[in-house]
Amino acid sequence: MTGNTKPHNPWREICAASIGNALEFYDLLIYGYFAIVIGQLFFPAHDATTSLLLSVGTFGISFVTRPLGSIILGSYADRAGRKASLTVSIGLMMVGTAMIAFAPTYAQIGIFSPLMIIVARMLQGFSTGGEFGAATAFMVEHADAKRRGFFASWQMSTQGLATVLAAGVSALLSLLLTADQLSAWGWRIAFAVGLLIGPVGLYIRRNIDETADFKKLGEKQREKSPLREVFGRDRANMLLGAGVVAAATAFNYVHKLYMPTYAVKQLHIPATSSFIGAVVTGVMLMIAAPVVGHLSDRFGRIRVMLYALIAVGVTTYPLFVLLNRYPTFQTLLLVQALVGLLIAVSLAPLPALLADIFPTSTRGTGLALSYNFSVTLFGGFAPLIVTWLIDATQNKLAPSFYVMATAVLSVAAVTALARRVRAGKIAGLTSQSHASPRATKA
Repeated sequence: MTGNTKPHNPWREICAASIGNALEFYDLLIYGYFAIVIGQLFFPAHDATTSLLLSVGTFGISFVTRPLGSIILGSYADRAGRKASLTVSIGLMMVGTAMIAFAPTYAQIGIFSPLMIIVARMLQGFSTGGEFGAATAFMVEHADAKRRGFFASWQMSTQGLATVLAAGVSALLSLLLTADQLSAWGWRIAFAVGLLIGPVGLYIRRNIDETADFKKLGEKQREKSPLREVFGRDRANMLLGAGVVAAATAFNYVHKLYMPTYAVKQLHIPATSSFIGAVVTGVMLMIAAPVVGHLSDRFGRIRVMLYALIAVGVTTYPLFVLLNRYPTFQTLLLVQALVGLLIAVSLAPLPALLADIFPTSTRGTGLALSYNFSVTLFGGFAPLIVTWLIDATQNKLAPSFYVMATAVLSVAAVTALARRVRAGKIAGLTSQSHASPRATKA
C-alpha cells in the first residue's frame, strides 16, 4: 500500500506517536507529584522548604537539556526520518525512568544519590526535547490537511491520559500505603509503571511506516543542516511560536503539575484528595482536546489560540482566590475541572499551528526548538519560581501573577503571528484553518 493512502486512515500512526508522548508526560508528572518525597530522600536539608526547592529545582534541571535534545533529535528527525527519532527518544526516556526507579537514596550512598537523579532527569529532558517535534511532525504528516488540528490534538489528549494515569497511581498509592511505606518504597512503584508502558511504545514505533511527506523530500531536498535553516530562514517563526507557547505551558505546569504540591503545602488538603483533583484535570483535557482540535480546523487555529490565551490570563487569579478562600476538596475538584478545560483550549491547537509554520524540511527541528525553548523557560522552572514567589512574598496567590505575565507575552506573539499570516510571510498558511483573528470564515 502506498503512502498516499495514509492520511485517510492515520489512527495507527497517531497511536504510535501518542503512546510515547503519554509515557514521556507520565514520567514528567510522576516526578512532580512525588516532589516532596523525592526531596526528603535525595535532597535532605535543614528545613522542608529548602528540600522542596531542591527537588522542584531538579525537576527544572531536566528542562535545561530539552533544547539540546530538540537540536539533536529534531535535526535527526529532519535528516533520518520521524520514525527513527521517535524510536531513539522513547528508548532514552526508559533509561532515565529506570535510573530514578532504582536509585539509592542519600542515606545509602550520599552525594552520588542526588547526582544520579540529576543525570536521569537530564537524560529524560534530552529525550523529551526531541519527542515533541518528531511526534507532532509525524502526526500532521500522516493526517489529511483539513484535519491536522484534530489529529495533532491527540498529542495533548494523551497528556490528559498520562495525567489521569499518573495522578490515579499517586492517589491509589497514597490511599493504600502509610506515609512511611510511601517514602520507603511506594513511590518507586509509580515510576515502575512507566517502565511497563515503555516497551509497548518502543515495539509499536519500530513497526510503523515513515510519513509520505518526508519520503517525498528525497535525499537531495533534505536540509544538510536543519538547525542552520531554522535559525536563519525560519527564525522569526520560531521565536513567535515560542512566544505563543509561553502562557499555555505556564498555566499547564502551575495549575496541573504543581497543584497537588500546592494543595498539600499551602491549602493543607490531603495528598489523596489533591491527586484526585489532578485526575479530574486529566479527564477534562483528554476529552476536550480533540474537540478543540476539531474546532481549530473549522474556525482557525490562530483565532482559537487568541481567545484561549485571553481566557487563561483572566481566569488564573480568580481560580487561586477561590481555592484559598474555600480550601476544600469540593472546591479543588471544581477548579481542576475548569483548569482541564482551559488547558485543552490553550494546548490543543498548538501542535498543528506550530507544525504549519515550518516547511517539511525543517519541521522536526523548528517544532522542537520553538516548543521546548518556551517550555524550558516558562514551564520547566514554573514550580521552582512559584514556590520561591510564595515564600518570598508570603502571598499564596503569587502563582497567578506569574501566569498572567506569560499570558500578556503570548497574546502579543499570536497577534504578531496573525499579522505575518495576513501579510503572506508564512508560506502555506493561506487556508481558512489558519485564518487570523480578524479574518472571516470563507
